[in-house]
Amino acid sequence: MTAKVSYDSVEVGTELPARSFPVTRATLVQYAGASGDFNPIHWNEKFAREVGLPDVIAHGMFTMAEAIQVVTDWTGDPGAIVEYGVRFTKPVVVPNDDKGAVIEVSAKVAVLLDDKRVRVDLTVMSDDKKVLGMSRAVVQLA
Repeated sequence: MTAKVSYDSVEVGTELPARSFPVTRATLVQYAGASGDFNPIHWNEKFAREVGLPDVIAHGMFTMAEAIQVVTDWTGDPGAIVEYGVRFTKPVVVPNDDKGAVIEVSAKVAVLLDDKRVRVDLTVMSDDKKVLGMSRAVVQLA
């Protein structure tokens, strides 16, 4: 596969379509099963509170994976991601109610690089808090 986005069609400041990702307790249980990460802070409210968390929290790698979808949707090719890194700044707290939490992701082209690559900076928020810092991806464009 090849990225659908042409390097010549973007410039610094190009905004990618933003997305919202709902997260419920059921989502966390499904992710735990798929990832093998059954740490009780991701599903057991009593345990999460006992270790000082406000409630059950989403897996950091789950949050990372949800966020990068904004970039893969934009390029049309998950293989276009050359590098991806984040800093975990705040947890995504997932209450046990009908709504759960929402991860809000926006992104824009921050730097034009050589070889038809760009650096995309992502802003990842939940409950009006930045949950991923220094969230950046290097992307190979067409």
